[in-house]
Amino acid sequence: MRALVLHPALRSAQKAPAGSDRRQPEARLEEAAGLAAAIDLQVVRSELVWVSAWRPATLIGPGKVEELAAWIAENPVDVVIVDAAVTPVQQRNLERALKAKVIDRTGLILEIFGARARTREGRLQVELAHLNYQRSRLVRSWTHLERQRGGFGFLGGPGESQLEIDRRLIGERIARIKADLEHVVNTRSLHRRARQKVPYPVVALVGYTNAGKSTLFNRLTAAEVFAKDLLFATLDPTMRTVRLPSGRNVILSDTVGFISDLPTHLVAAFRATLEEVIAADVILHVRDMSHPDCAAQAADVRDVLQSLGIGEDSRHRMLEAWNKADRLEPEARANLQNQAARQENAIALSALDGQGCDTLLQRIDAMLADDRVELDLTVDAADGAAIAWLHRHGEVLDMREDNGRLKLSVAMTQAEAGKWQKRQHGSPA
Repeated sequence: MRALVLHPALRSAQKAPAGSDRRQPEARLEEAAGLAAAIDLQVVRSELVWVSAWRPATLIGPGKVEELAAWIAENPVDVVIVDAAVTPVQQRNLERALKAKVIDRTGLILEIFGARARTREGRLQVELAHLNYQRSRLVRSWTHLERQRGGFGFLGGPGESQLEIDRRLIGERIARIKADLEHVVNTRSLHRRARQKVPYPVVALVGYTNAGKSTLFNRLTAAEVFAKDLLFATLDPTMRTVRLPSGRNVILSDTVGFISDLPTHLVAAFRATLEEVIAADVILHVRDMSHPDCAAQAADVRDVLQSLGIGEDSRHRMLEAWNKADRLEPEARANLQNQAARQENAIALSALDGQGCDTLLQRIDAMLADDRVELDLTVDAADGAAIAWLHRHGEVLDMREDNGRLKLSVAMTQAEAGKWQKRQHGSPA
């Protein structure tokens, strides 16, 4: 399919000093074209559209609309992508003027998510986001939705309009999907409790889309998760066990990539998936250090984490993987490595060639060890409740019986060790 990609920008941004905004309009246009390419659209033209003020009817000025309409008449396209939030009225007016299908940034991201979802959970989450978006598109200005349908049976009455029927059907479908996703949340909670019985810490990968999370995941786990130089190559969550240098195991969780101006529909729909990040022991923020907008992308990721309730108070469990060092010139790569060496929470690496990945695992190991104590305990062999508690809340490294007593070596967090002490002294744990 042929696509025309437009990024509308205010002229005030054109006059602003470099770096005054997180991302310059040119970079936003490039990202929008990349999003289109992610679902195999052929971008035949991409253009910045400068406007002095947003137009309520068409978002961009009438002169530009006429110019684009004339170009499309000579160069037919299947879809016009407007990299902005477009209201239903603006979308309808643009489609009439341009004689082409128009979708906005949210619609494009939903299309990508729909193409990428593989698991039932992923498809449900995408459908929920899409239905919420579609419901916002149902406005009375769409005349084809104004047809009346008569009542039936003995109830009589004027009947429902097509608009009201569509709204009702969408609302019913949303309710069913939310119920299904509740089961997903409950299942995840059960899995999380099951993992706590063999209490492997969870390390969650987060980052801007296409930062290299899946490539790093594959490097560390020897897995074969789909990894490609595409925006939103990964959508469905994946988990694998990784052994750290100390010999302890952790669970590594790959998650959906973040992006600037992520639609609120999607953040809400994917909250069940992102709960793995909220509950993680270590949050590994993977950054593409070769990207010119790396700093802006990192800020966008922090914004999404903040919306999930992961703020400054979580910095102790956050680590940055400065990825794609292999794409840098030798001097820039050396500078990056020196800069990372001076910071406690950053490691320069290349997920592609593996350089720095051993250091990353050592750093994760050290972070987890800071909150880990090993206790030598003796309990009555008949005290099944105590033994079960230790298995549930700690990692039993060694256990042997001696004259009706069990001698155990148990590793656990400082918090769990405190709970054990309270339990032994008769306080509830």
